[in-house]
Amino acid sequence: MTSTSLPPLQPDDFDALDLILEDLRERYDETPQWEFCEGFMAAVICGRKPIAPSEYLSVLLDIGEDGEGSFADEAQKEAFMSLWMRRFAEVTTALDEEDVRNLSDEKAYTPEVLDVRAMMLSLSPEERAEAMLGEEDEGPLPAFGQVWALGFMFAVESWPEEWVAPAKDKEAVKALDAALDAIVALTEDDTGPAEVSAFGPDEEGGEEPPPSMSMARMEAFGEAMWAVYDLRGLWRSIGPRVETVRVEATPGRNDACPCGSGKKYKKCHGMT
Repeated sequence: MTSTSLPPLQPDDFDALDLILEDLRERYDETPQWEFCEGFMAAVICGRKPIAPSEYLSVLLDIGEDGEGSFADEAQKEAFMSLWMRRFAEVTTALDEEDVRNLSDEKAYTPEVLDVRAMMLSLSPEERAEAMLGEEDEGPLPAFGQVWALGFMFAVESWPEEWVAPAKDKEAVKALDAALDAIVALTEDDTGPAEVSAFGPDEEGGEEPPPSMSMARMEAFGEAMWAVYDLRGLWRSIGPRVETVRVEATPGRNDACPCGSGKKYKKCHGMT
């Protein structure tokens, strides 16, 4: 199936992915949230080297020889992979769209991220206290886009050799550094005053959600999204790395043959 023939994921599909990841987390508590997976996926798509699902999913979900992070059964694996590949195709199509000039364009890449701080602010004090039970030791709530960016950089750090621009191409090195810096900035906390919300009301005419992030954070998020486009374009223009082929030195015609026969190379293996 081509990327355009795969239907985009709907809210129910993302809910299904969350349920599968929750089930995986019951067996392996290091299983990431979907937002982390979404960032990881974006990095895999716009990276230099095409990576097979069998390789990158073992890194993302930490599926090892002892079964840690593994799916409950083949049916669960197939359900996850079906949704994963649909989202993969959807993101790839968006990042390859050349006519996108504004991130609000319906064809632009829109990552599936949560505004956790806005969600907490919308709760009553009682609901908020209940939701925060057991969260005291996990630090502050993640800033908008932070978990996505951490997932992206986790993929970058997992294949570091594929994220090095050719040293002689100074423009490529500069572009790569600028793009990755924009994404790394999003891995940091948002310590500015809450001025805006990432999303509007749930329905037309509904209440505006409370401000949950600084204006600087909103701008940083936009810069990170454009950085993904820049990285996709950069690596597509450069192409995959060319592996260095190492050829063993061939003995001279009159040298002793390395096989140990005592004959000259030209009279032994040099004749084959």
